[in-house]
Amino acid sequence: MTPLRMGKASPPAMADLSSRLYAERDALGSFIALLETEQEALLGGDTERLLALSESKVRATGELVKLAEARRNDLHACGAAMGADGAAAWLQAHAANLLPAWRSIKQLAGEARHLNRTNGALIQSRLRHNQQALVVLQNAARNANGLYGPDGQPHMATTGRILGSV
Repeated sequence: MTPLRMGKASPPAMADLSSRLYAERDALGSFIALLETEQEALLGGDTERLLALSESKVRATGELVKLAEARRNDLHACGAAMGADGAAAWLQAHAANLLPAWRSIKQLAGEARHLNRTNGALIQSRLRHNQQALVVLQNAARNANGLYGPDGQPHMATTGRILGSV
């Protein structure tokens, strides 16, 4: 993007910035849908679906990082101060028509952060549950050593007294 004097951008540069903002907004919307699908899979215990979603999530995150970096570079090249406040101030002064897209990006990013934290908490909860279940199974296996004989058949430990005898 070519910066001009006084922090204004050329029409082609503005078109690039505009298309990048809308692309980032749309990518965030898609990412939120992916996080909502992940949450459904977590709540439903659908591990196969979670595995498939993890690849999509990694790709989407990479794309979002690229879009955000390009947007930051474009805005900085146009003369905007770094950071969200600098971007908002520059857009207000030079491209007010892009402010709704910028506000959407900020709102969607907040929603994505919230969903991602919630999903992380769900993953931690499920992990704790699985670890507790594993401990229970391991303890049961240790206590059940005498239940099966060497031939794999059930074997009841006797106390030395035959049932029915006094």
